[in-house]
Amino acid sequence: MIRIGIIGVAGRMGQAIADAVVTAGATIAGGIARDGAVHGDYPDAAALAAACDVLVDFSTPDALADSLATARAAGKPIVIGTTGLKPKHHAMISAAAAEIAVLQTANTSLGVNVLRGLVEQAARMLGPDWDIEIVEMHHRHKLDTPSGTALLLGASANVGRGATDNIEFNRFDRMQEGPHAREEGGIYYASLRGGSVAGDHQVIFATDGERIELGHRAENRGIFARGAVKAALWLADKPAGRYTMADMLGF
Repeated sequence: MIRIGIIGVAGRMGQAIADAVVTAGATIAGGIARDGAVHGDYPDAAALAAACDVLVDFSTPDALADSLATARAAGKPIVIGTTGLKPKHHAMISAAAAEIAVLQTANTSLGVNVLRGLVEQAARMLGPDWDIEIVEMHHRHKLDTPSGTALLLGASANVGRGATDNIEFNRFDRMQEGPHAREEGGIYYASLRGGSVAGDHQVIFATDGERIELGHRAENRGIFARGAVKAALWLADKPAGRYTMADMLGF
């Protein structure tokens, strides 16, 4: 039976993942809270990691270095679902992936990752003549804007178009420079925050006379937890390398 250690175990996602581990028939080895406290019968994080088959990290970007160090020292694979990561964090992940298996994603929902594939395919077929707008809404407590999932969808559109450097974040920033017309090939984001929304994402492809709307609506955190556990079970026996949800889903 796979033993899973949860980093960020005391948070809302950590608790949801704990429930999903039990439902999946795996075992919770223990966890590490955001303040570093170890949950379970272990003296420290190193002992917990040694007792796990795989770690799942839903903590904070500031805690990522410690999470990766713990996983590397124990030689254990790790699923990283923490959002708000910067280029320096991705460099850390790539370095760790030379020694251990790492699956990093901005969204562990299976539905969202299927949406990624659809967005990439649509962008490839429609080309740059179609404008792309991404609208996302989350609960009032979410800090990063645009959401990691919105950026993930934008990156998928860029892959479909064969481009890597034409993402625009939002019009407000550009308007500080003066009136700003829409750039051909640009991908633009609108972020809404309020209430208890778990996560809504809509990708709009628009051209003269028609538009296509592809979207996903998360009704609760359980979908992310189930996807994270599925990813952890898949990653547990993988060799060192950097993996994605697309690798797990086989596309």
